[in-house]
Amino acid sequence: MISERAKRLRPSPTLTIAAKEKLLRSKGIDVVGFGAGEPDFETPPHVKDAAKAAIDEGFTRYTPVSGIEELKDAVIETFKRDKGLSYERTEVIITCGGKHALFNLFQALLNEGDEVIVPSPFWVSYPAMVELAGGRPVFLETSQDEEYEIDARRLVRLVTPRTKAIVLNYPSNPHGALYSVETLSAVGRIACENDLIVVADEIYDKIVYDGLRHVSIASLEKEFKERTILVHGVSKTYAMTGWRIGFAAGRREIIEAMANIQSQSTSNPTSISQKAALSALLGPSDSVVSMVEEFQRRRDFLYSSFVGMSVECFRPKGAFYMFPNFSEFLGREWKGTIIRDSADLCSILLEEFRVSTVPGIEFGKDGHLRLSFATSYGSIAKGVERIREAVQALRNSTT
Repeated sequence: MISERAKRLRPSPTLTIAAKEKLLRSKGIDVVGFGAGEPDFETPPHVKDAAKAAIDEGFTRYTPVSGIEELKDAVIETFKRDKGLSYERTEVIITCGGKHALFNLFQALLNEGDEVIVPSPFWVSYPAMVELAGGRPVFLETSQDEEYEIDARRLVRLVTPRTKAIVLNYPSNPHGALYSVETLSAVGRIACENDLIVVADEIYDKIVYDGLRHVSIASLEKEFKERTILVHGVSKTYAMTGWRIGFAAGRREIIEAMANIQSQSTSNPTSISQKAALSALLGPSDSVVSMVEEFQRRRDFLYSSFVGMSVECFRPKGAFYMFPNFSEFLGREWKGTIIRDSADLCSILLEEFRVSTVPGIEFGKDGHLRLSFATSYGSIAKGVERIREAVQALRNSTT
């Protein structure tokens, strides 16, 4: 009855864990959730007002499949202002969230057996979306010791005649690293030399810390821009996860193919959400600045807490995730059971210590756990105490 493709597909682990958190809370169990990558801030008031006005004005019907022209113009203006990039309306598509833009893009790009290079650790949905489009994800290992930068020599060795694209996600989910201009330039040159498309997922580009600046690979050289598809959205920057508005910009024929796929699946993004997104992109950015400042405060506390526990951890340069290394606990015995992998460790933390995290094995790096600090400072402090208790207990367990 069920297709082989559907049988091979697993649900998103981050959403699954978020559902477990909610189930435990519904039973009155106090759980500190580090699982969901969702800002805990309210959507800005002027954005809500724009949505209410759209409803009152009757803007509740179908729009063009690829989005309203005003929102495309706002995306064009945003990319021009923030990245120095120029696009035409025909080079922009509005989608039902950033994930939807990526899904459409892989469907538009890939034939059966085409390969997509994905730096690892990676966001959990990239491999699944590539496989759903008939492609094959090829993983490029990166390491904390090298600040998760891409090694151009290792990248070149992975390129084959079937390679179609390379994915760049920075600041990264799950570890919060940025790529240097030197790394981006090297990747761009390899893409040009091998006729590859660069899938640049830059949805966290406004969430960077310590005075650092996000640089888009498409802004470095004209040739890089011509083969880059920029993927973005309003979910993270404007605390609009539930509004489901994403967008992409790039080569006209690819954007047109994405729009054709969208026309046969979701049709247009929600009309009301498009008006809200328009207000987010063109309105005041005070809320974004204050949100990033608070994220940095939380990052500093969480990072120093792991250092204090002697847990190895990369200090994120952006996004709102931390990816500490708990591999010292793999192979230990806990209450008569061997901890085989990070999934087992997550289960112990949730069931025994009431802390929800995501196993690193889902991101291609076993032994690590991903924690989102897009939750309140108070919750983080409570969660840290529970993790500290867990670390002490696990270190005292049998090896």
